[in-house]
Order: sequence, then C-alpha cells, then structure tokens
Amino acid sequence: MDRNKNLFLGKPTAFQVMVKPIGPVCNLNCDYCYYLEKQNIYKNTRQFVLKEEILEHFIKQNIESHQVPVVQFVWQGGEPTMLGIDYYRNVLRIQEKYAGKKRIENILQTNGTLLDDEWCRFLHANQFLVGISIDGPEELHNVYRKNKSGEPTWSRVMRSIELLQKHKVEFNTLSVVNNVNGDYPLEVYHFLKDIGSQYIQFLPIVEQIAEDVSEDDLKLVSPEYKGKVRVAGWSVDPEQYGNFLISVFDEWVRNDVGRYYVQHFDAALANWVGEMPGLCVLNSTCGDAPCLEHNGDVYSCDHFVYQENYLGNIVDNSLVSMIHSEKQVTFGRNKRDSLPTQCVDCEYRFACNGGCPKNRIANTADGEPGLNYLCEGYYAFFRHIHPYMQFMADELQKEKAPANVMQWVRKKDLQVSLKRKPGDVKPEKVNKEIKPQKKRIGRNEPCPCGSGKKYKNCCMKLLDK
Repeated sequence: MDRNKNLFLGKPTAFQVMVKPIGPVCNLNCDYCYYLEKQNIYKNTRQFVLKEEILEHFIKQNIESHQVPVVQFVWQGGEPTMLGIDYYRNVLRIQEKYAGKKRIENILQTNGTLLDDEWCRFLHANQFLVGISIDGPEELHNVYRKNKSGEPTWSRVMRSIELLQKHKVEFNTLSVVNNVNGDYPLEVYHFLKDIGSQYIQFLPIVEQIAEDVSEDDLKLVSPEYKGKVRVAGWSVDPEQYGNFLISVFDEWVRNDVGRYYVQHFDAALANWVGEMPGLCVLNSTCGDAPCLEHNGDVYSCDHFVYQENYLGNIVDNSLVSMIHSEKQVTFGRNKRDSLPTQCVDCEYRFACNGGCPKNRIANTADGEPGLNYLCEGYYAFFRHIHPYMQFMADELQKEKAPANVMQWVRKKDLQVSLKRKPGDVKPEKVNKEIKPQKKRIGRNEPCPCGSGKKYKNCCMKLLDK
C-alpha cells in the first residue's frame, strides 16, 4: 500500500466553508475561546450578522461551485443559534432556490445553551446535523465553559442534549481537550458514550498569548508572531494529550470499534491504508476549509483569521477564485513543505503529517523551528496504535471488517495474562483486570476475562484458533 498517496496537492476539487453568520459573537465567555477576541478585527462593526444579500450571494456560489450531488453548509460561530430560527428558515428558502438537483445538507455547531423544543423540532424537520460542544462530566466541563456572568453551563447543555434526543435530532459531540480534562480521558469518553454520542471529536487546545500587545490587539497570536509569547495555561500538555488519546484508544479498540466513531482514530486508519483522512489535522496539506465571516470576508482557515491570511470578500471575488488563488494554494502546501527535518524523517510522518500548522510553535531537538507543540504526544500515540492500525488495515485489504481487531486484541490480552506467574508485575490495566492464574483453567471454570461465561464457551475458543 502507498502510504504517501495523499502527499500530492493540486488545486482543491472540493472544499467546505465554515460559515460564521454571527461572526465572533457568543452568549458564553469560555476561558479558552480563541474566537471571541476576533471582534477586535472589526472594531467599527455594530451588528455582527451575515445579511441577506451577502448570505444569498454565498449560498448561490457555494452550490454552483460544487460539481457534486451533495453540498454541505457548516454554520458556526460565535454562537449561530443567537440569530434565531427565522434566520435559518430564510437560509433554507435561499438554498432551495439554487439547489437544482443537488441535495443540500446543513450542519450546525452550537454550545447548546439556547436550544429549546421549537429549535429541536425545526432541526429535526429539516434534517440538520447538530454538533454539541461539551467537555465531559459536569466538574470538568464547567472549569472553562461559562456564560457572561461566569456561571457554569453544563446543566443547560445537558438539557439541550435531552431535547435533541427527544425530538430525534442527529447530533455528535466536540470536546476541547485542555490542561484539566486531559487528565481524565476515560471519564470523558465514558461520559460521552453515556449521553448517546456515537460520533466523538476531540480538539486539543493550544494557544500562544502575546505579552507585548495593547488591549485592542489580538492576544492569541499565530505561529508567525515574532514578539514575546507564552503558551496559555489552559493548553493541553503534549505528554498529557498523548496519554489522553492512548487511554481512549485502548478502551475503544477493545470494545467499541464499529459502534462508536472517534474522529481521530478513523482518520488515522485512513492514513494507514493510504487514503485521505477526512481530518485536516492529519492530512499532508490543508487549505480546503476556508472561513467566511459575517461581512463576507474570507480567510484561509478558522484557525487563521489573521490579516496575513485574508483572501478577499465574497462580494468582490468569487469563492472558487479565492480558494484556488496562489495565496491559498501556497497556504495549503506550506503545511507539507515547511516540515522540519525531524518530521520529514519521522517514521510516523504518513500518519501525523506534522499536525495542525497552528500548533507548530516548538523547536526540534536540533533547534529547528516549526515543530508541532504536541509532537511528543502524537509520536507516543501513533507508536502505540501501530500494531492495531496495521491489523485493521490488513483486514480492510482482505475486505474484512476492521472491528475484528477487538477479538484479536482480546486473544492477545488473554495470552499475556495466562503467561503471567503469581507475583509478576501486572501489565497496564485495560477494560477488565485479568488475575494471574496459579493453575491450568478448567473447561467449566469461569473465564478469567470476567465475562461470566464458562471458559470453554468464551476465551478458550479464541486460544484454540
């Protein structure tokens, strides 16, 4: 298989615009939010709303630019639900006007605090996919996710999740991994499963704070910033993030493959088989996910809303011309072309591709700049998952289900357990502890895996294969 298959980049043939119809305005004041201060870019703006004329201009262009049967619209913020339901009824009306024979899909990313029965009925009736931002159990979520008064938001978000389930609205979850919940990977993962999230996204937060800017300037700065900076205290630590991913993966690979979808794991498997990962962070290049602001301004990426990444305004320039511009193509290629030597030579370059360029704020062991801040964690993670990913990749090549990895892992875990002698150091604890055996297990004795079945009806079958 060609693991470097996705290293080629021409002009993007498909793209997905992240629309900010209300710009950086939000009803919350999350401590780690990187978007709230973008209001400083538009100091003279009194009302942050993507007005109908520009909205229609964008919808028309976005549909016409995609020569595919399905066109997606991603609505984000700030908090997009602050615009009210009628705003999105108008969105649907305009989409229908220009859809032709194409199917339109809408995705709404929300903090969930403003949803009610009426909202959920609307979302279900119009088949919106909803992304809910929630960082785990109450004590972890409420550390940073607060409203304007500094009050916690978890209870309100949970109420919205209940309403989404009541009205059968399809939803997934986005959890920001920070310096606090990063120490509780299984608590976060189990919680997300318990609330009914089957598609789980983890977003590591890493930000640089400039120490030499005025009150009116952006304090959270890009990797290119040359002034004095420090890593924000809420940022997840590299080793911490690696351990977080490994802990969740060990649970997932033993119990949840094919039942729960963790975006990072699915994308990694795609890289293992030489396909496009579907996650820009792990792709070799980027540039096919520009950001549209409330006034029609287009930037290279949601994480690069800086003046140097401004592509133009949709009123004056076509969407396609901006995405295919030399500036944007160069931005996308730079992810690959600016890798430091340590990354170029890394055995897991094919899987990691240097991570998000926004986080390339560290130096390599040789002092070369451009290393991803999370490199240590990523390397530990990819090294750990290598044998499991290789097994699943081989299964796919044989047109078998990747979920077969769970049986494979279970067999390996049992073999290790049975080889242990009393007094041996136990291997790292996994889902269920298997105690060392002092004697041969009888066929009719309880299986040591803890399933409650007799040994002959459980793991003995695996060892006989």
